[in-house]
Amino acid sequence: MRTVPRLSIGLPVYNGEEFLGEALDALLGQTYEDFELIISDNASADGTEEICRQYAEKDSRIRYRRQARNVGATPNHNVLLDMARGELFKWASHDDLYGRDLLRRCVEALDARPEIVLAHSWQAIIDGQGAVTVPLEYVHKTDAARPSVRFKSLLFEPGGDDFYGVVRTDVLRRVTPMGSYHHADRTYVAELALHGPFYQVPELLYFRRDHPDRAERANPSKRARCANLDPKRGNPFTNPTARLLAEYVWGYVHGIRVAPLSSRERRRCYLALAEWFSSRAKPGDAGERVEDRAPVTADELSLTVDQVVAGREGRVS
Repeated sequence: MRTVPRLSIGLPVYNGEEFLGEALDALLGQTYEDFELIISDNASADGTEEICRQYAEKDSRIRYRRQARNVGATPNHNVLLDMARGELFKWASHDDLYGRDLLRRCVEALDARPEIVLAHSWQAIIDGQGAVTVPLEYVHKTDAARPSVRFKSLLFEPGGDDFYGVVRTDVLRRVTPMGSYHHADRTYVAELALHGPFYQVPELLYFRRDHPDRAERANPSKRARCANLDPKRGNPFTNPTARLLAEYVWGYVHGIRVAPLSSRERRRCYLALAEWFSSRAKPGDAGERVEDRAPVTADELSLTVDQVVAGREGRVS
């Protein structure tokens, strides 16, 4: 009889009382049940702690940890991977929603395809009420056999939420821990892609919530976003913007250096990075946020969140 759960879900949270209950209902209502849900509360000052403790009392799969002080989003993320016991791991966000079959379909994909290191599903943007506003088309070539193709696609194509996929824990622990520089999550996923292909379950099961308090919107500048990741980054003298950007580029370089690549693939990755850096150095449009695209209407959707997310039965979005 298995005593250790097969899947660990790591949920970092800070002042998340508005949407946390919905996210927990969606995760605990999954059709795949062999998981532990580890919550790290980053010294929240609202009702987050009370919500977490109430849910933990009702469901033994929850492990709740509260930080004594705000350590920043990055350390609060990384400690969850340190605490994980499962052979599979998934990051979860306190304000997103998850179709009840998401975990089952991702675990099935990993079991059926031993060569892949990450499985996720089709995704959409939702608003504060949980209504779908922008379905996202996944355009990355992360299923390619060659690491350099996967890496280049992640460099040049916008969008994607692979960070929140279900990942093989042993592979994730071979990747450099997430940093706190500009776009550290992008270098993290890119390095992970150098270890193996990703797979997208062809069902809309992951819903990323866009709202004014989401970290990237509440912290519009590069420095503010980095200070949210680690408060030390708020000091402009020890962490000037040039350093935050240089560490971003170095994150890609380091990922290529340490990944298990052939000499030819390593060269191809460096060439792709040089091409990307050259394109970024040119002035021009920085690109739109996918969240800012024109919203769809209810008539254009084949499903609603309430149909596929546990805890939302009978709700009117």
